[in-house]
Amino acid sequence: MSFRRTGPRPSLLAFLGFVAAIAFIFLASSLGGPDLPVASATAGYPTLPADLRSLLPGGAEASTEPGGQATPAIGAIAIVPVTSFRNPWASTSAAEVANVVAGRSSRYAAVEVTQDEAALVLQAIAVPTSAAGSRVIVASDAATLRADLAAHPDRLGFLASSDVDPSVRALGWDGLTLFGVQRVATLDGWPLTIAPPPGTVPATATPYDPATAWTLVAVGDINLDGGVAYHVKQLHLGVNFPFDGGTATITGRTCCSAVGLPLPIARRTGNGGAVRDLLSLSDLSLADFESPAPNRFTYHPAGLTFTADPALIEGLSNAGIDWVSLANNHIGDAGGQGILDTLQNLDTWGIAHGGAEASLDAARSATLLDAGGITVGILGYDTIRPASAAGPDRPGTNEMSATRVQEDVAAARAAGAQLVVVFAHWGTEYTAQTTARQRALAHAAIDAGADIVIGSHTHWAGGVEIYRGKPILYSLGDFVFDVQRSEQTEEGIIVEATYEGTTLVQLQLVPYVVLDGSQPNLLDPAGRGKVVLRQVFGASPDLPW
Repeated sequence: MSFRRTGPRPSLLAFLGFVAAIAFIFLASSLGGPDLPVASATAGYPTLPADLRSLLPGGAEASTEPGGQATPAIGAIAIVPVTSFRNPWASTSAAEVANVVAGRSSRYAAVEVTQDEAALVLQAIAVPTSAAGSRVIVASDAATLRADLAAHPDRLGFLASSDVDPSVRALGWDGLTLFGVQRVATLDGWPLTIAPPPGTVPATATPYDPATAWTLVAVGDINLDGGVAYHVKQLHLGVNFPFDGGTATITGRTCCSAVGLPLPIARRTGNGGAVRDLLSLSDLSLADFESPAPNRFTYHPAGLTFTADPALIEGLSNAGIDWVSLANNHIGDAGGQGILDTLQNLDTWGIAHGGAEASLDAARSATLLDAGGITVGILGYDTIRPASAAGPDRPGTNEMSATRVQEDVAAARAAGAQLVVVFAHWGTEYTAQTTARQRALAHAAIDAGADIVIGSHTHWAGGVEIYRGKPILYSLGDFVFDVQRSEQTEEGIIVEATYEGTTLVQLQLVPYVVLDGSQPNLLDPAGRGKVVLRQVFGASPDLPW
């Protein structure tokens, strides 16, 4: 069901690349040509030698292309700009590096590189080899550099691609990126490379390759009834409208919602289809489908009972959603027959599903899908509505318990799953905080062998935890939903995870705001997206990065 997509990159990438190029030209011209000072290391770090040329192969300069870019060589190592996981920045450039070294950057106070690669990396990023000042830091190794970025978010680091892991945020370089759905197709398309340092072995025998990496994108709750159905059907905007969002910004707040809470005022800023691109360009896209779609449905303009027109499922299919969890507290709103109808209607549109099926055995069985040549097993669970639980011969949901998730993950592995995703419906509504029960169940899932746990239900984006090296995202918030109750119900996060085989190499949190009670639009994480990201990190006391 999943495949590596190729072809022209979306309009959003082109737009960002254009902006980056203009910024680079402007800054480069304003900086002029003189050498800028390169820092010696701060206390506790090795000091850069007075002449970095001594570290270059044969003591000579490496060949460069115009602009100081090292000419790629056989066995070249891709170098990635990185920063703190919590930083909102998406990209950087040679012009920004020059500003950092000159002390003119508003984002970073220093550049940090590893000792073995220092000279070659500094040359590749156009930092002159004369050593002076205090704005270049040399870490003893990659692990130290990654830890430094967590402790010092005002540093811009550079790592070999094989040393990048989820503890750092990988940045693009002049609008290009090695990770995520918008990554370059091959290493040949990445401009920042160095030859292996003299006398060393390349960083890894199997270096990171964007051509063989794959991406998982996950979103929160989708309800195709209520305000969503109103916009799609009564306003005749069509089944694709909820997934056609581009970018937006929040311009203010208004008071008040029906419960007396402020709501964001937002406007679209263009790049239509950016949300669809994020979903459809991923190798595997997942969501929680919280409205049954029975053949006999009823439109509910308000209230807490949901049934969706099955014809609206076409929008999910067109958006490239591969799998939906049905394990939630509303899938039983149309009874057992409604669940059976929903299964059939999802099958009609080619969307895989799990977590609520025709019987308990089926509900507990992992869905196996291919992503980047890896067999991914996906399990769905509900903890909110026991009345909708499946029985041996009764349609319903897969209730979550520590024992059950242990058995189900083991069964998924036995069935051939190389990587296991647990999608859980849990928590307390209208809060970003997690409960002790959520944490216990999430830990049980990881202990059982799950590789990532993704949550929904609370209507707010919630905390993130790393447990035994595996990510737990407790709640992503409402995605396509019309709960216009507060700012928190209008904003959420999309998870974009990049894997190499079964190893997670990058985890990005993409903020958005829901417009018209039905259409998510991406927010700038360095701008108005900071609000929801602060909410997420504020609810993540144990996040080590």
